[in-house]
Order: sequence, then structure tokens, then C-alpha cells
Amino acid sequence: MIRYSKNPVVRPEDVKPSAEGFKVVGAFNPAAVKFGNETLLLLRVAEECVKVKNKIRVPAYKFVNGDGIPQVLEFDKADPDVKLKDTRGVVYKGIDFLSSLSHIRIARSEDGVNFTVDDKPFIYPQNEQEKYGIEDARVTYIDGKYYINYTIVSENSWSTALSVTEDFKTHKRLGVIFYPENKDVAIFPEKVNGKYAALHRPNNSGFGKPSIWYAESPDLLHWGGHKCVAKPRDNRFESMKIGGGSSPLKTSEGWLCIYHCKGDGQRYTLFAMLLDLNEPWKILKRPEKPLIEPEADYEINGFFGNVLFTNGMVEENGRLWIYYGASDSCSCLIISTVDEILKTLK
Repeated sequence: MIRYSKNPVVRPEDVKPSAEGFKVVGAFNPAAVKFGNETLLLLRVAEECVKVKNKIRVPAYKFVNGDGIPQVLEFDKADPDVKLKDTRGVVYKGIDFLSSLSHIRIARSEDGVNFTVDDKPFIYPQNEQEKYGIEDARVTYIDGKYYINYTIVSENSWSTALSVTEDFKTHKRLGVIFYPENKDVAIFPEKVNGKYAALHRPNNSGFGKPSIWYAESPDLLHWGGHKCVAKPRDNRFESMKIGGGSSPLKTSEGWLCIYHCKGDGQRYTLFAMLLDLNEPWKILKRPEKPLIEPEADYEINGFFGNVLFTNGMVEENGRLWIYYGASDSCSCLIISTVDEILKTLK
């Protein structure tokens, strides 16, 4: 597991704001895919508003004729109707607003390390169900098309939606595929036992802790056959929750998954896990120690420190390029091989 020497590969300052009055504060948690001779990252770009003295300003979207128009909402700090919920939110007259909103932006590279970020968003809020932003995409190539799933957030909570593209210039929304509260969806790159398959992470608000589940579908839209795959273990790495990463990688030994764990002190680490090829809800190997944990300065310090989160990796001729978000701020790269990671599972 070798960190790229010039990490981060994308920083907030590399990204142009999507609207006047907006400021990019995060370019992280990228999906990753090979497209032609390029490597594409589908960045989660978080934006807040440029600060003005004695004012509280929050980003928002106005929805007109099926499109989302970004705007800046401004309140007087002295206004008694303004309540600061926490560092991430504002309440005005009982209505919640977030201090930052996210969308999906594409970064393009011919060598996998030097990226140019598109000037405009690729997937951004366009309806009330996406009112509070679009986050943490994953990309899966199936039968000539690229399926992109992502978390959508609104006052109705968060859920997972799906889009499809063939050119990464336009995309078609297919709708919500996992209803609230469900995220960290990773779709398998091929059918399993004649059906599409995915890992997902429903929220546990009662018994247990948020865990990784398996589901199957006849059409990528309607999902059933749910089975719990992996639960957080009683250790300092997984004490709070776990969730899937990018699309599982098929190997001769099983489906290789790299997943994230939230543990003591809200610290995020990355683990590897091997699932059975024919029954992917069965774990073959799952080490006790993480594949990698926060060590570099850009992983320890940032908007939310001590966080590693991967939802994108690219494999070429056995070489594995793992792209990940660090500290909810920037996008980074770890280079390894499939064989080396499989060795850690033995």
C-alpha cells in the first residue's frame, strides 16, 4: 500500500465554484473509472458561501422547470429567527439549511495522477429530494453503460439514487433505488446467479450498528433478497459502523471488497474483505487489522480529521489504484496490486 508521493491528487483550490458567491471547501470521496484512455474521478465537491461581515450565508437551490438553480441565502446574525444548529447547519424560522452543499464533479486524467477538473457540475440537485445535496458517487460498468449511484439528501432524510451515462457528458436519472436511510451502495460489475447484485448499508436506529448488507435485482431498480453480510466487530476500528466502498473486484479467490470503518474517536480506517464468488453474502476472509489507517498530515488534519474513505478504485493488469477521500477535504491515491492485497487476507 504505497501512498502517491504527491498526494493529494485533487484539492479544493483545484475546483472552480459552481456559482457566484460559492466557495469550494472540499473535493473528496471520488468514484473512479477508466473511460477510453482516461481515468475519471467523480468528486464530491462541497461548497459553502463566501463570508460577509455580520451576515450568515448558506448555499441553497431553487428548483424551476426540473432544474436546480444555485443561490445564496443571507440572514442577519442578529436576527432572532436565526439559530446555529452546529458547524454544519443553520435553522431559520424552523427551516433547516446546511452550511455546505455537495454535488458531483468530474476530474479527468491521462496518467491517473494529474487531473483537470471540469468547470461545471456533472450531477447536481435538480429536485426537492436532492435539496441538501448529492454525495459520494460509485461507478459500475455493465454491458456498455456506466451506472452511477450516489447519496441524495433532503429534509426527508438520505437515500440512494441511480443514474446512467455512456459518455460522461450527460446522464439519465433512473430514480431512488434504496429508500431512506440507506447509502454506501456498491453495485457488482456483473450478474451473480442471473441477477444484478449490490452491497448496501441501511442505518440501524434501534438494535445493532450500521452494517454491510447484500441485495439482488432483476433490473437494477427493484431490490430484494436482502442479507446481512458483515457487522461491526468489537474492536477500536469498527466500534461505531462500517460501510462498503467501490464496486467489488472479481478475483480468482473471490470478490475483493475494500470497506471503511468508523471507530473510536470517530476515526475512519480501510479494511479488505473477500466474499464468495457464487454466494457474495458469505465472507471468506476478513483480517483483524486495517489495510491502511490515517497517518499522513492530509489524512489527519482537514475539515473532519482522521478520515479515510474510499469509493473508487481502478484495476489494470493486476495493478490497483485506490482513490480515497482524506479528512473530508481532498482526494488522494494509494497504489498497490491485487496480489499484494490478497496476501494480507491470508
